Amino acid sequence: MSEWVKGYERPERCYNVVRFYKDAGIRRRIIMERVTLDEAQKWCSDPETSSSTCKSKTGKARTRRVGAWFDGYELR
Repeated sequence: MSEWVKGYERPERCYNVVRFYKDAGIRRRIIMERVTLDEAQKWCSDPETSSSTCKSKTGKARTRRVGAWFDGYELR
């Protein structure tokens, strides 16, 4: 067995952070790929990751443009 294989540790489960839209005509989009569960949960707990709680100009503009949205995560 090669040294690389011996030293290889099994990675944690990976998650994608995904932006979901209420409007069925808008495809969801991946915001971040291959993150840990902790990283995904930290991202999604930010109030700026949902149209119902965001306060920033960017978030409010996105909501006016596309309607309701939120960031969630799923197992990759």
